[in-house]
Amino acid sequence: MTTNDSKAQYSTFILTGIPGLETQQIWISIPFFSIYILALLGNSILLYILQAYTEFHEPMYYFLSMLTVTDIVLTTSIVPKTLWIFWFNAGEIHLDSCLTQMFFLHSFSVVESGILVAMAFDRYVAICNPLRYFMILTGPVIAKAGLFILFKATLAFLPHLVIMKQLPYCQANLIHHTYCEFMAVVKQACRDTSVLRAYSLSVALLTGGLDFICVIFSYALILKAVSSHSNTKGGLKALGTCASHFFIMLIFYTTSIFSFLTHRFGHAVAPEIHIIMANMYPLVPPFINPIVYGLRTKQIRDKLLQMLSCKAVR
Repeated sequence: MTTNDSKAQYSTFILTGIPGLETQQIWISIPFFSIYILALLGNSILLYILQAYTEFHEPMYYFLSMLTVTDIVLTTSIVPKTLWIFWFNAGEIHLDSCLTQMFFLHSFSVVESGILVAMAFDRYVAICNPLRYFMILTGPVIAKAGLFILFKATLAFLPHLVIMKQLPYCQANLIHHTYCEFMAVVKQACRDTSVLRAYSLSVALLTGGLDFICVIFSYALILKAVSSHSNTKGGLKALGTCASHFFIMLIFYTTSIFSFLTHRFGHAVAPEIHIIMANMYPLVPPFINPIVYGLRTKQIRDKLLQMLSCKAVR
């Protein structure tokens, strides 16, 4: 902590955890830790299967591999520190570490959103234009799509980081959250941050908001195509697959949008509800994704059972 004139400027913050539930946090840590370990295990196994077997070297599975890596980074960006707070009340975090955590959380949230759009487009092409599927989604196209998503996420949030690094923080060094979220940190700044907040709102609408609209539009076209499909059995199978994928996307977008809007406009929402919900979008989808995209896919499920049976024989 340094001093400047009459106000103290903070270079270190204290993350307090879930407001109002400090005494229950040791019990709250149990589901957090369990979900995190299962998410890491599930995504790691799924990524191994997708890379180890050549039959999964196809467009849909390339996007799924990107999603598993993103999920591991996204959930790891917040959960270890959150558990440290719950277990040892160790919420101290330096500004540089805080900004680094914030960058990985928000940028990889944008990456996940972009990959979900790509996966929705993949399903649209596979169902609505199957004969041209491999002509449209070639290896170079998929690689360029992945690089574009990563570039867009970095470009979207990097200016936040540069500006926030230069801001003086003197309002308080207590952040009532389990991780360094943009609005929670920027509220501690001494200067007027209305321009930065407006920029952040614009970025969120142009990335997450536009991505969500693209996902809805893609699945609306898929639904229209399936409803007019002559093969009822094939149409229902495709619709069932897309429904489970859409369910995952809905969880991610609704929880992230809820957290985003609550920080800015939802002052009537109880703080503990807000913070718990804010932990859902980087934690729950990475836990559910391996189940929906992995275990519910017959080819992947068969490979997993084959791996387990081989180990049992050994």
